[in-house]
This record gives sequence, C-alpha cells and structure tokens, in this order.
Amino acid sequence: MRKDQGIIKKNECIAHNTYQMVIHSSLAREMQPGQFVHIQIPGMMLRRPISIASIEEDAYTIVYKVVGEGTKVLSSMQEGDICDAIGPLGSSFPIHEDKEDILLVGGGVGVPPLYEVAKRYRALHKHVEVVLGFENHEHIFYEKEFQALGCQVHIATMDGSYGSQGNVLDVIKEEKLTECFLYACGPIKMLQALKKEYTRGYVSLEERMACGIGACMGCVCKDTKGNMKRVCKEGPVFAITEVEL
Repeated sequence: MRKDQGIIKKNECIAHNTYQMVIHSSLAREMQPGQFVHIQIPGMMLRRPISIASIEEDAYTIVYKVVGEGTKVLSSMQEGDICDAIGPLGSSFPIHEDKEDILLVGGGVGVPPLYEVAKRYRALHKHVEVVLGFENHEHIFYEKEFQALGCQVHIATMDGSYGSQGNVLDVIKEEKLTECFLYACGPIKMLQALKKEYTRGYVSLEERMACGIGACMGCVCKDTKGNMKRVCKEGPVFAITEVEL
C-alpha cells in the first residue's frame, strides 16, 4: 500500500450514470484482482473507495457510478488530470489453477472487480460463465468486454428490457450453473441468496468506508464464528463460508 499520483488517460461514460476511468500509475504492478483504491476527490475531505476493474503493466481501470457530489466531481475529471490514490488496498480474489469451471456473478457496480478475475482464468484457458444483473438495459456495461475474453455471458434485467427478466439467481438456475466455483460481488441480498446455493467460492462485500486501512472500524462484518472482520482490511474478499451475510 502506498500513496500515488497517477495520470488519467481516459474517463468516459459507459452506461447510465456509470463511468470508466483508466489511470496511468506504477501502482498497477502491485495490484491483484478484487482489491480497491482510495481516491482523493478534489474539494472533498474523505477519500472514496473504488474497486479495481482491470490491471495492466502500467495502468489500471476503475468503474464507478455517480451517486453523489464526490463521484459527480470524479466524473468531470479529464485526461491528463492527476488522480491521487492510496492502494492497492484490501484482500484479493485467489486464483485456483486446479478449477476448470468458474462462475462470476455480479450485480450493478459489483461487476467491475470480477473482470480481472475473468482475465486471469481465461489466460489459464478455463471455462468461465458470467452472470450479470442490472436494473434495465440502460445500466448494462462490460457485456462485450467479458465476451471478448471468451466468457459465456448471461444478462438479467429486472424489467426484462434486455436478456432474461428477473435476477441473477433465476438465470443461474435456468442455465444450470450451480456446480461451478463461484466468485460474486453485488448487493447484499444477492450475496445472501448465493450463499444458500454455494459452498465453494468467494464473495466481495460492498460497505461504506472512512479510512480504508482498517483503523476506524467503520466497515465491519461478522464471520461465521462471531468475530468482527474489517471489510477494508481482512476483506473485501472473503470465502463464501467465512462470513455472515
């Protein structure tokens, strides 16, 4: 973990209120799938934790949704601007070379950290199924990016405006994907439903954070033994059987 001032290479809208930012930074060499960075927003006191979507040798990509003043300012930043970030932070998704059938399940802004996982497994020539859930067709992103990696991609929208109508669990059961090794990130209700179906795999938890380094205890959850875990430090990635959801 260290503080870095990267240079923004691209910052573009890719779906409804959803932006993708590519940052040139030496931090990329230290990053692993599932980790996050804590970004300083100009004019704002608190940093914003944002998941790492993709990692290259000298750059990394984040995907974020505009939900308040901080992310609104972030969306206005341009190519050449400085991105002040602390990272990489948190635990990462382990990659198991012995697994052959991988299932990635993402809901909304929980999709981005799964993209680098897909890249790693496709580089190992593993079979990767991807199920993505969105509110409607305007919110969909990264479908083509996952397909370009060679993944089998399934989309669920709540209103049925694209793909299958319903949620990700409906698609999983329809496609008979319950035997795959799971990686998931998204709303807590989605993760709770997945925990009832899977005992093998990992989940990434989404929590509000303040310090991002485990000092303030503002983003805790409980493991299955009743112990407190810091999502920003011991997490955000946990074995699916490790934490209460």
